[in-house]
Amino acid sequence: MSEAKPFCISKWEVWEAYKRVKANHGAAGVDEQTMADFEKNLKGNLYKIWNRMSSGSYFPPPVRTVKIPKANGGERKLGIPTVSDRIAQQVVKSRLEPAVDPLFHPDSYGYRPGKSALDAVGQARQRCWRYDWILDLDIQGFFDNIPQNLLIRAVKKHAKEQWIVLYIERWLQAPVQEEDGQLVAREKGTPQGGVISPLLANLFLHYAFDRWMAKQYRQLPFARFADDAIVHCRTEKEAEEVRAAIAARLKECGLELHPEKTKLVYCKDDDRRRTYPNEKFRFSGVHVSAAEIEKSQGEVLHQFQPGSFRQGGESDPGGDSKLESASAQ
Repeated sequence: MSEAKPFCISKWEVWEAYKRVKANHGAAGVDEQTMADFEKNLKGNLYKIWNRMSSGSYFPPPVRTVKIPKANGGERKLGIPTVSDRIAQQVVKSRLEPAVDPLFHPDSYGYRPGKSALDAVGQARQRCWRYDWILDLDIQGFFDNIPQNLLIRAVKKHAKEQWIVLYIERWLQAPVQEEDGQLVAREKGTPQGGVISPLLANLFLHYAFDRWMAKQYRQLPFARFADDAIVHCRTEKEAEEVRAAIAARLKECGLELHPEKTKLVYCKDDDRRRTYPNEKFRFSGVHVSAAEIEKSQGEVLHQFQPGSFRQGGESDPGGDSKLESASAQ
């Protein structure tokens, strides 16, 4: 580490970031450089990243767009940074995450140390026994529509070093390169596929949703995995009211609920007998519904059980294939 550099970033941090990125097996970015290519001059390439980041002269290249199919036949756009850029993002993430993660809500599960999608589903399943209704939320185009000014305001609130804010701003402003080679400027959103994107998503929704929910509806538990969230409600009327309030809150934050995919779900079981169009939900890639369980005496009970875990599906915003390790696609 050189005292002449304006930003205090150690070579060890860059080395650790490289090891994390290598473990994720990412694909090449716009420069078509693979990890194997990068490692042909490993020492020189890592030095270049450190030298530019610590001097303030690091500017990210465009992000390569890759389209992956959705379960419904549509497509989802992922942004694939270059190998060098993923390493630089990991350096920033490793500094920022310890400062913000302890502040996050305990029912925020996506891309957090020690938490998983199955933890989120397990908690949701238990709460289905106590609450008759679920508000299943879908934020329309979340990663593409995050207002960058609000996101940077949150970053500035918690970033201890000026260079963290500087580089996050540059990543948010970096253009995307479409599959036909066209460069497109980005004025909002964060690339779904960048190393830093899941942390930024959690930070934004910490203020836009989690803290607001904990204050406005402290009596109603919720669970969130990235931009996939559910709220447990006691009555259908309450669920409708909460839906309207959340829609208004997200609109204040530059986002909106998907009008078709956001829905009310009735937690039907042996004690809840009414019929409702939606009696199961999907959360973090897992279908949850009341399944028949046969007891030893032949008696059949209905309890909420998760189905098979599937990553990468339509309602799964968060298998690692979509975000932190999306560049492996």
